[in-house]
Amino acid sequence: MKVTGVIMARAGSKGLANKHLLTLLGKPVIEYTFDHARAARSLGRVVVSTDCPGVRRLAVKSGLEVIERPAELATATASVQDVMLHAMDMTEADGAWRAEAFVVLYGNVPVRPADVIDSAVEMLAKTGCDSVRSFCPVGKWHPAWMSRLDGDRVKALVEGSIHRRQDLEPVYLHDGAVVAVSRQSLLRGRSMPNDPHAFFGVDRRGVRTESGGAVEIDTVRDLYLAEAELWQAKTGHSMVA
Repeated sequence: MKVTGVIMARAGSKGLANKHLLTLLGKPVIEYTFDHARAARSLGRVVVSTDCPGVRRLAVKSGLEVIERPAELATATASVQDVMLHAMDMTEADGAWRAEAFVVLYGNVPVRPADVIDSAVEMLAKTGCDSVRSFCPVGKWHPAWMSRLDGDRVKALVEGSIHRRQDLEPVYLHDGAVVAVSRQSLLRGRSMPNDPHAFFGVDRRGVRTESGGAVEIDTVRDLYLAEAELWQAKTGHSMVA
């Protein structure tokens, strides 16, 4: 199956400025995603969609193809769906390449399970589903233990009295490690522009990852967590003395 991997990295960020270019164990955050994309056996072509000059320079230096993202697709409100459709159009404009599937890789995820990209593409190919995302267990952040606050009054989000974690129904959260979609499913986004999740399709599937297996950088705390995870993977030792 011919697959295009799209590394997404816009310049603006309200949570953590220049997060793709911050140094993490000696190299920029986004270079880890470059490495993940190159290591994935299933990606026949990898492009970087960005409006950031710094990201563009790093991508070119790494030998990766760059798609210049237009201003209207580089805002906080622009959808992943629209960015992916733009990437499809740009990579196939000359007619020399036509992908059967596309993989979304967020540039601010320096920690991913080693095989998660290939596992998602494999599931997409074997099942013929519309999309595959990576999901990790939510752990103690379970909705059954969450509440709303009306002033100082507490109202449980889910009524009940479950007090043991072992008794909670397993619930999972997309961890940002990978999204794989079929060509047909991506094109749904063009016919359903008001639904930013239309490109996930109808038959949506998931590959399970473990908590901490992927780290998405949106805050300084995330950066420290990623540093700890990468350090342990590199040395086999925790950063905690």
